[in-house]
Amino acid sequence: MTKTQTAATSQAPDAETHHDAEVLEMLESETGGRHPVGFVGRHFMWLIPLAWSLFQLYHASPLSLLNSDTARAVHLCFAISLAFVAYPAYKGAPANRIPLYDWALAIFAVAGVAYVLIFSDELARRAGAYTTVDLVFSGIGLVLLLEATRRALGPPLAVVASVFLLYSLFGAYMPDVIAHAGASLNKLLGHQWLTTEGVFGVALGVSTDFVFLFVLFGALLERAGAGNYFIRMAFSMLGHMRGGPAKAAVVASGLSGIISGSSIANVVTTGTFTIPLMKKVGFPATKAGAVEVAASTNGQLTPPIMGAAAFLMVEYVGIPYLDVIKHALLPALISYIALIYIVHLEACKAGMEGLKRTQKTSMIATLLTFLTVFIGMGILTLVVYYGIGWIKTLAGDGAVWIVLPLLLASYVALIAYSARFPELGDGDIDELPPVGPTVKVGLYFLLPVVVLVWCLTVERMSPGLSAFWAVLFMIFITVTQRPLVAIFRKEGNVGGAAQLGGEDLFHGLVIGAKNMIGIGVATAAAGIVVGTVTLTGLGLKMTAFVEFISAGNLMLILLFTAVISLILGMGLPTTANYIVVSTLMAPVIVNLGAENGLIVPLIA
Repeated sequence: MTKTQTAATSQAPDAETHHDAEVLEMLESETGGRHPVGFVGRHFMWLIPLAWSLFQLYHASPLSLLNSDTARAVHLCFAISLAFVAYPAYKGAPANRIPLYDWALAIFAVAGVAYVLIFSDELARRAGAYTTVDLVFSGIGLVLLLEATRRALGPPLAVVASVFLLYSLFGAYMPDVIAHAGASLNKLLGHQWLTTEGVFGVALGVSTDFVFLFVLFGALLERAGAGNYFIRMAFSMLGHMRGGPAKAAVVASGLSGIISGSSIANVVTTGTFTIPLMKKVGFPATKAGAVEVAASTNGQLTPPIMGAAAFLMVEYVGIPYLDVIKHALLPALISYIALIYIVHLEACKAGMEGLKRTQKTSMIATLLTFLTVFIGMGILTLVVYYGIGWIKTLAGDGAVWIVLPLLLASYVALIAYSARFPELGDGDIDELPPVGPTVKVGLYFLLPVVVLVWCLTVERMSPGLSAFWAVLFMIFITVTQRPLVAIFRKEGNVGGAAQLGGEDLFHGLVIGAKNMIGIGVATAAAGIVVGTVTLTGLGLKMTAFVEFISAGNLMLILLFTAVISLILGMGLPTTANYIVVSTLMAPVIVNLGAENGLIVPLIA
């Protein structure tokens, strides 16, 4: 063992404590930094997210009677109120209680959103001739939305949105190339808050109709143990190679991307295990963190894509969700192959070794296990697509009554099979788990993904309805997996196992809603950018400006767009970055391409 490895292995307790604190801080950036005690901590911070999840399930269900505008307003009510109570106003603000001023801000913010919901008919009748009361509530809502965004996501998006608001007001004083007549404060407030052109526009609609269900799906899968399963499966296969933990981190993050569209959630889920192990085999802390972040960010591309930006593409570009998945497959593969290669070069350069196996296996046995897993996954995919597709062709709308019993029978059979193997641990990975039992113990976690793909590709349902049925099946798995395993293992105490399953469901619903706070306020705030473009005609001015600086060269325009994406991406979350850049630059690229005789596909 090298000196670096020895030093990394013998980490002091205070270093571990510091690492735990960093992980906790990362988690808090996703779900909020407050942990209030007493009645509020036990009830409000759990019941409101739970109510939000139940509302979203109702809205996504075929039984929903809500129109889109009503659902968007309720969605933002939940997100903006939770942003004020879950995220402290500043670093030294109380973390174990909610100050009175935060309660007041949350109430005023909800009032601003609720005003649009309650008086929607009256506002529609007097469109463009709003009263003073209308504009006061609009101003309150807009200012508090920016503050909620600052708390949940940091200053960058709030600053970008504020700049666009100032541009709307003071357009006459801007440089000639982007100048406009300027909008009055009354017109700005009405356009941004009281119509569906601004805050309550397409971006918030995507968050309401699609993104919440996919985030909830990922939270339930994670709570049921799928995240831990994917991590340990990656380690069992790759952990023994040079720099094995880093390679396993890349693969585990890609697999986690299947169940989570959040790069932060991916880092927290996989990074808790992978970063210490990468340091243990000799990676410097900086490189270990860089590998984990790169792999987790690319998890948003992993099909079936759970990243919120994918659903924004569906709405903005008007293409089927399945096409987005197809086009994302190649970039996802390229990014992960490149990351694994980079990690391998780093490991060779530093002379690293992998983790030791507890059981000696031959190269042929390892290769056979690899082939069995991947061939099995391929066969499963083909069976789902062609097998269920054939049933659909044969039985038509009645196919669901054939597929559903087959799905339930497969679930029970896979649970019974997994019960033959020992449970996966949930602590640190000190020794490599055996490949075969590790892979086989969680195969039933693939079934909810099968349901999602079936609904999207065979039934051709909307992404929202597909996610709804996948979430329902995931709820069924979360509640039943523990008691079924207890029955098949003859452990007794089935009632206790069922109670734990109920607790898993409760926590999954709550965590899913908390994970949506940042996305909810981000899509609302990004709507300000879209509203500014429609209010001021900035899109046409950007076309002229970009054509001037690029001299009409499409490659220069694409390069310019890439640079803008990278710069904004340093501070904005993926969804907000996509909305800003696509709103400003996509029409420019398409129009200038057409002027030069080139057809630029919208998906590009």
